[in-house]
Amino acid sequence: MRSVVLFCWVLGVSCMGTPGGKINGVSFVGSREPAHQQHVDALRQVHAGHAAVMPFGFIREKDSPEIIFDTDRQWYGETCEGARQYIELLQGNGIKVMLKPQLWIWRGLFTGDLEMPSEAQWQELESEYADFILTYAELARETGVSLFCIGTELETFVRARPAFWGQLIREVRARYGGKITYAANWDEYGKVPFWDQLDLIGIDAYFPLSESRHPTVAELRDGWQRWKQEIRTLQQQVGKPVLFTEYGYRSMDYTAKKPWLVDRNQEQVNLGAQANAKEAIFEEFWNEEWFAGGFVWKWFIDHPKAGGAGDNRFTPQNKPAQEVIRQYYQRY
Repeated sequence: MRSVVLFCWVLGVSCMGTPGGKINGVSFVGSREPAHQQHVDALRQVHAGHAAVMPFGFIREKDSPEIIFDTDRQWYGETCEGARQYIELLQGNGIKVMLKPQLWIWRGLFTGDLEMPSEAQWQELESEYADFILTYAELARETGVSLFCIGTELETFVRARPAFWGQLIREVRARYGGKITYAANWDEYGKVPFWDQLDLIGIDAYFPLSESRHPTVAELRDGWQRWKQEIRTLQQQVGKPVLFTEYGYRSMDYTAKKPWLVDRNQEQVNLGAQANAKEAIFEEFWNEEWFAGGFVWKWFIDHPKAGGAGDNRFTPQNKPAQEVIRQYYQRY
């Protein structure tokens, strides 16, 4: 598999799949255990051709520069060893991989608010983050993944230290020959200063679309129009394809009002609203030539135990939204 991917790089061929195809991806959540063939079989059944593998680094507070990663206290799938095992298993099944190392601030604080109180601490964070990302850039090179993501939803860090990010991109490219992106939050992507240095404009697409309890597909498509035009304008300015590095909706009432919510609210389960939101995003974007595709948030490796009719979380597994994904991924 690695030789095939490297051959694509040499020829300058896009690793976005077959001509006219899309990145039909899922965010393959790290587990306590290694992944096995049955965990990949479920991806193949929904025609997923790509998967994001997401090792994690941990930060204690939003003003702390230390990044803890690749330790025996983490879940297996969040470490270098686990990420490698997942990548090789996925690739062995013909599924291309985006390696997407991410930060987690304890208690689930938003990574976009990561901000250091002094210049010395900013410099320490830069050193820590470079070590974190370049460790995984080396893994991306060794495994020949199709795509590497240099960060996820780090708005304040990006805004405060633009020179660092330019240097980091150069160092990643010195180690890894594939395509690179950054996963900007839905309200951040227009302010990222380095899109012209990357291969794809990456957006975590949690745009508010509707305040209805059970929005229809037509209502959701209408809600997309403002955002779609803004995305298209940036895409034309930068001249790079757009990738939804994450996209998804919870299976609950008002799912498109604040799609980014990850709290533990007990909002009423609404499987139909989630399915409608998936259909709307496919209908609006998947037939656009400038749109590369996206990665569903999120997909747990133990498929039989994931999601289900009583679950109001993001995963589409064992819900009507899964069938919507299967149909559209098969089509594209």
